[in-house]
Amino acid sequence: MRASLILLLGILVVNLLLDWYIIRQLKARLGAARKAWLTFEWISVALMLGLLLAAIAVPARSGSNVVLLTKMWLLFSYLTCLVPKLLGVLFDLIASIPTLFSHKRLRVFTVSGIVLGAVAFAGMWWGALLNRYRIDVREVEVEITDLPESFSGYRMVQFSDLHTGTFGSDTTFVAELVDRINSLNPDVILFTGDIVNRESEEMEPFVNTLSRLKARDGVYAILGNHDYGDYMTWDSPADKSRNMEVLYDAFSRTGMDLLRNETRWLHKGIDSVALIGVENIGDPPFPIYGSLAKAYPDLSDNATKILLTHNPAHWVDSISGHDELHVPLTLSGHTHAMQIEIGGVSPAALRYSTWGGLYGDEHDRHQLYVNIGAGTVGMPMRLGATPEITVITLRRRR
Repeated sequence: MRASLILLLGILVVNLLLDWYIIRQLKARLGAARKAWLTFEWISVALMLGLLLAAIAVPARSGSNVVLLTKMWLLFSYLTCLVPKLLGVLFDLIASIPTLFSHKRLRVFTVSGIVLGAVAFAGMWWGALLNRYRIDVREVEVEITDLPESFSGYRMVQFSDLHTGTFGSDTTFVAELVDRINSLNPDVILFTGDIVNRESEEMEPFVNTLSRLKARDGVYAILGNHDYGDYMTWDSPADKSRNMEVLYDAFSRTGMDLLRNETRWLHKGIDSVALIGVENIGDPPFPIYGSLAKAYPDLSDNATKILLTHNPAHWVDSISGHDELHVPLTLSGHTHAMQIEIGGVSPAALRYSTWGGLYGDEHDRHQLYVNIGAGTVGMPMRLGATPEITVITLRRRR
């Protein structure tokens, strides 16, 4: 909580410095036209400060889901104004560098900053109002050594990070997602965590919709870091425990088989593949609830294993490069590609080396697929990084 407040106050200081610079430059450069532009800027200052202060005042870890959504949209609206101003000022400062050496200002940079700021404003709102509903189906083939021959061509559909609370009670997008998944005719459907944002009640409006998911070999799920109630302030440990029971009941009513450090076996004739699901294991500050040893005690045996683990950091730390383990494929989510991906580049790469797509260690002995999620959290937008459904077709490596 203290860290969040410090961050917001830091943003406020940056905001005031930007506006001070803009007002100063408007007074110095625009002459007769400056009065109108200054009036517009002061309105902008008042509006932005109002949005930020309102967002700070709205609690993040208590109150209803409507309260959380209010805070989310206030902060997003504020950032859609702050980012264009930041870009404009940065480019104008670059344009001013020649004046330090008694040369003319490079006006092309100032104009470019204004244009880029306008594009950023439009892009962020496009990402919130349109792009976060544009479902992307990605087809991936994964070759596995010693995959049972009858599983070659096996189609697994993965989706992740639904964060139902961000949709409130509107089931339209989730219904479309379910229909798209079912249309892919999967052998099995796999959900890799983060069904809610803070509390289990967020899932309730979506139970009937999610219960329509159908696959020949079933629908399986694991929990993510958001699913344990750790982002909510509870009156007592008993309340937090009851919150988890509500979630387990909701999963049960959807017909999804929730794997809590457990293994299920997928069968085709006399062949079988182990499907291992662990509770959340990842990098700090996310609490660890999972136990791979409990889920499958002997990972070195010859069975072909597919591991569901929410955070890809678990694969990096505990699976990749461990030649004694026979876990040829791991499926994760968690990163969202930070909900920004442009030209195959995402800021998520600054934190996670495995942030989206297919990865492998030496000789691809262990492979990882990271799904960038279907929902949103924090900022209700996706700039690029469209909601993902992944069709993973297994092939026997020759």
